[in-house]
Amino acid sequence: MSPPVFWVDAVPGADSSVQLDGDEGRHAVTVTRLVAGERIIVSDGAGAAGLCEVVRTAGKSSLEARVLEVMVTPMPKPPVTIVQALPKSERSELAVELATEAGVDAIVPWQSARCVSKWVGLKADKGVAKWQLAARAAAKQSRRAYIPDISPLATTKDVAARAHSVIDGGGVVAVLHEAAATSLSALPLATATQIMLVIGPEGGLDDSEIAALTEVGATSVLLGPEVLRTSSAGAVALGAIGALTSRWDAGPGWRAP
Repeated sequence: MSPPVFWVDAVPGADSSVQLDGDEGRHAVTVTRLVAGERIIVSDGAGAAGLCEVVRTAGKSSLEARVLEVMVTPMPKPPVTIVQALPKSERSELAVELATEAGVDAIVPWQSARCVSKWVGLKADKGVAKWQLAARAAAKQSRRAYIPDISPLATTKDVAARAHSVIDGGGVVAVLHEAAATSLSALPLATATQIMLVIGPEGGLDDSEIAALTEVGATSVLLGPEVLRTSSAGAVALGAIGALTSRWDAGPGWRAP
């Protein structure tokens, strides 16, 4: 099993000392129960990581380790952004967790017309903050080199503008829809500069939303024969994209430069 991952602001060079305190230190000492001599990985969540050996622990929330080797993992290509219509509250963070574990690079929360959940005012800020925490925790659990970016809440107008920009830059925008006639695998994913997936809410996409997106060049696609929950559709699509592009070619784990 690969060593556990802990987040730091910056990864120091080889033979340097690194200190874990606060929440990360508490998790290392109290939850994971690390002791001197064990290996850990410290990462900045932006591609850099250090393989370390624990030197000592102190109290319940402090750990010192020595950096053995510094590693850099390049971003997977093409990058994938998920525009996620707000799921019902009990499945909201689950959608982020699953997409993060499946390798998404960025997530845009979307207030779609048929969303049961409504993020208004301060609730939008709190919702984004919860998604950021969920992405951070899931990235650690799945030993990811990058923490996905979580954007502010988007309107349909915002999503259409983003889709237009992606397509203008040589990217592909796929709107997942159970009634679509085109398969996801039929799109030129392998040659795209970036990929954007648009996932509707439990109640489905409104016709006006599909029209707004297809007008700027997005393609309505069928992911598979089953009708998936909005919280799991992103993860399933990312698996298909990993197999249809070079995103998985590097293989698992951290890589030394």
